[in-house]
Amino acid sequence: MSWRDALPTVKGRLIRDEPLGPFTWLRVGGPAEVIFMPADEADLAGFLRALDPGVPVMTMGVGSNLLVRDGGVEGVIVRLGRAFAAIEPQGPARIAAGAAALDSALAKAAAAAGVAGLEFYAGIPGTVGGAVAMNAGCYGVETKDVCVRARGLDRRGEPATCEAPAAFAYRHGWGSEEGVVVTRAEFEGRADDPAAIARRMAEITARREQTQPIREKTGGSTFKNPPGGSSWKLVDEAGWRGKPFSANGMGGGAMFSPLHANFLINTGEATAADLEGLGEAVRADVKARSGIELQWEIKRIGRS
Repeated sequence: MSWRDALPTVKGRLIRDEPLGPFTWLRVGGPAEVIFMPADEADLAGFLRALDPGVPVMTMGVGSNLLVRDGGVEGVIVRLGRAFAAIEPQGPARIAAGAAALDSALAKAAAAAGVAGLEFYAGIPGTVGGAVAMNAGCYGVETKDVCVRARGLDRRGEPATCEAPAAFAYRHGWGSEEGVVVTRAEFEGRADDPAAIARRMAEITARREQTQPIREKTGGSTFKNPPGGSSWKLVDEAGWRGKPFSANGMGGGAMFSPLHANFLINTGEATAADLEGLGEAVRADVKARSGIELQWEIKRIGRS
């Protein structure tokens, strides 16, 4: 009997063999063996406690920084919904948010509450859980600079807590790699006038719209910046800005954006193999030219 024939009873939704492409910004990828959408934290805890401990579990947010391979994903994908999206001011300079809350929603709520320092989240197209898991940041500010605590459930369904930023590094936070489903995080900024915060957020939004292909099928920044350098410059210098690519030499649906050379985009009917193949081709070219080995920032999961 397969582990899928003995799934725990839940209040939320269990979906089998669902293609993951529509859940990601790149719009590619094969099916998940199981997607679990818990009704609340107790539902999630009970499911994790009862699930076969050998079954892999991974959390997925809005898929804005995720490349799902064409062969699909083994195990369970946990997708947190509305029950995990509450945002609550905690005082003059603190605010808490559920892991499913959009980063942009957190930025807006913080601005309305007069909590400054979280404006950069207006420029990050993900969720709070994803921001904690990868220490997301932009324009010189990272999650570790404002997150003071995160909590979640470990693979056994037991409570887990991280006192940030102790566990954080560049594009590495706390979450899936530690076997934890992040459910909530607390942030601390500084008190400021809501109108002044809103103006700074508007500047960030305008800058992002002018410099990033936000209306394309993209995964955001593809590669981490190497120490003292910029990945987009290395991609550009290697001649890959706006150059079509296909893994089988046909179609050319994958490309690094003409607007921003570190943004991988699906221009039409690209497969995950096309997109990953392009990324690997660029990495090889950059290493041959400069000796620098670019590291993926986009998370790649599943079977080829």
